[in-house]
Amino acid sequence: MEDNQAGGSNQQQPPRQDEEVTIPTDEGVNLKGTLSLPLAAAAGVVIFAHGSGSSRLSPRNTYVALLLRRAGMATLLFDLLTEQEDIRYERRFDIDLLTKRLIASTRWIQKRPEIQGSRIGYFGASTGAAAALCAAAILGPEVIGAVVSRGGRPDMVLSILPKVKVPTLLIVGGRDYPVIPLNQQAYAQLGGERELVIVPGASHLFEEPGKLDEVARLAAQWFQRHLGGMVSEKSLKGSEE
Repeated sequence: MEDNQAGGSNQQQPPRQDEEVTIPTDEGVNLKGTLSLPLAAAAGVVIFAHGSGSSRLSPRNTYVALLLRRAGMATLLFDLLTEQEDIRYERRFDIDLLTKRLIASTRWIQKRPEIQGSRIGYFGASTGAAAALCAAAILGPEVIGAVVSRGGRPDMVLSILPKVKVPTLLIVGGRDYPVIPLNQQAYAQLGGERELVIVPGASHLFEEPGKLDEVARLAAQWFQRHLGGMVSEKSLKGSEE
């Protein structure tokens, strides 16, 4: 489960245009989201898939999204489940459902005129990372340019991983002992370009000083490489400024 703290929350936010949006799904369910665009042309757009028990308001994901926008990327944070659905604990682990919701958000954002032509990436945490990998396997590299998993559970979809041809970065905390071998197992199964980074001294939630900034730096560099755009050290300065 994601917690309610994030580093660097007192930092000045970069200029951006925020819009509260509603994303329709094939099931007739409407999902709430926040689309944030940099004032300059977006180098790419990153869709966030949060972990179990979290939402689009997750302080950790909103903080990483902030730093990605400093790197010139648009971000979409949205609720994978409605409030009523989230009450049912098992729904949080329904990877098939979460994948369908993520694909719906991808189809929706492809129609947005402000970001047409921008390549799309996924940033997934915990169970959201499993959904991101499933969606990437279905949509393929023609649609999804890159995936980043933070403390993810890609082991939940091992049979799908050989079909993932999208460049994938797995980030795990060095003190997240149960999750490290699960990500190592998943890394071996991934079918495309892949990288596994273990952040020394970080726990599952990367709550130690500077560790979430390291996640954002790694993610921004991965997205920059595969989605386009430029990442500078200054743009990624967070809580340690």
